[in-house]
Amino acid sequence: MRSVILADAIRQQWPDADIQFVLSRQAPYASSCPYPATLLDQSPTKEVKAVNQLMQTFKPELVVFDASGRKSQLQQAHKLGAKVIFISQHKRKRSRGMKLGRAMVTDSHWVVQPEFVIGPVSALDKFKLKLIGKQEPIFTGPVFTNPDIELQSELLKQYGLTAGEFVIFNAGSGGHKVGDSLAADIFAETAKSGYQDSGLKSLMVFGPNYPGPMQQFEGVISVAALSNAEFINLLAASKAAVLSGGDTLLQAIALKVPTLTAPVSKDQPARIAACEQEGLILACETKEKPMLMAYQQLLTEACLQQLKEKMDTSPGMNGLQIGMAEIKRLLGDDK
Repeated sequence: MRSVILADAIRQQWPDADIQFVLSRQAPYASSCPYPATLLDQSPTKEVKAVNQLMQTFKPELVVFDASGRKSQLQQAHKLGAKVIFISQHKRKRSRGMKLGRAMVTDSHWVVQPEFVIGPVSALDKFKLKLIGKQEPIFTGPVFTNPDIELQSELLKQYGLTAGEFVIFNAGSGGHKVGDSLAADIFAETAKSGYQDSGLKSLMVFGPNYPGPMQQFEGVISVAALSNAEFINLLAASKAAVLSGGDTLLQAIALKVPTLTAPVSKDQPARIAACEQEGLILACETKEKPMLMAYQQLLTEACLQQLKEKMDTSPGMNGLQIGMAEIKRLLGDDK
């Protein structure tokens, strides 16, 4: 999704840009990629020869390795004269991207997490990068499509919603399980009980990987999936959000939407804890009763105001503008 958002922004900036994706044919999004794509039998990171040959044939000006890529693939892109961008999303990937062999052939390293979540670059890594004349990784925060007033208005009309008078729920892609239950079902039950308690409408986005028929409840509009642009526009129009601890959490903070967060996978509690420590979110465990109690707290004027005030003092985190500025710099102002 992140790479598609970047590709869309590049196409908007340069309508004649020839954009190619390289994907595993097993990836759930392989068949729905909106750009020409070469499908490989496994992850492109493992298909070293195939990817290198594709770059040799295509001769790109810019190659984006989105949390993927072997050192030899980055080296091949650099050898062909392409500008190389490496995107990392956690400490291990960031450390890998700063290894000398990779850093020497990387023109821009983006970290799609806020610094307070992932922690600062160590003094040793800063010294090594300075030694080889390379800049430190850029903390871009999450990459997402900016809200659009016209699209937002159309979506609100489509779902019968009013800006500022509904809550958006989403537990990620829909396939995550917490104990014996699907996380999406726990979120949906919270939306149902929340409506019964507050009378405030909810939009429940079950996710593309939700395995069964969507549940239907009074006061809850059930949606299978939304595009990033659709989700962002509805998120920006909501009164508050109840989300898992993935990228959507950081997007909600960037859009300054008061949010209750519950983890649905093992990599999320640390991110949630960092955001909670900054006072940017309300958090709870992923169980119906604690979630309902926390949801009731979220909707109090005191809590909404406190979260908004804290988010107002936090820096903006939409990495799309930062990333596009970097791409323009790398390709030159006359591109």
